[in-house]
Amino acid sequence: MSDINTHKSTRTSTRIPFYKYTDMKRKNNKLPKKLQSILWSVKIEDLDLQEDKVYIIHQILSFGNFKQLKWLLNNYSLSEIRKVFLENPIRIYRLPSFNFIKDILLKIKDKKINEKKYVCTPL
Repeated sequence: MSDINTHKSTRTSTRIPFYKYTDMKRKNNKLPKKLQSILWSVKIEDLDLQEDKVYIIHQILSFGNFKQLKWLLNNYSLSEIRKVFLENPIRIYRLPSFNFIKDILLKIKDKKINEKKYVCTPL
């Protein structure tokens, strides 16, 4: 009788708990080529989902469309995105997008954030 929460690996005969199997799938750290337009300063093939998450998260939050934001939320947890946003500020945001991301998308209205660390001056 098999456990419903396990997945049999095709490489070995050992059983892998389902939650670890989904984590393994997520660790396919390649990004889709459709994100190249938003991650323009680095070749998409050279980016790693975990190692480059600060760059990836900020670029998509600041410049992404709704499909790209959806991809972001499907590949990083909301708490992980919040943590990157709060602990690694980058001055690439316009004030309206900064407020939308902070207040609506990430729901961190109550936290005092120094917007000078995020908002670039308009040209």
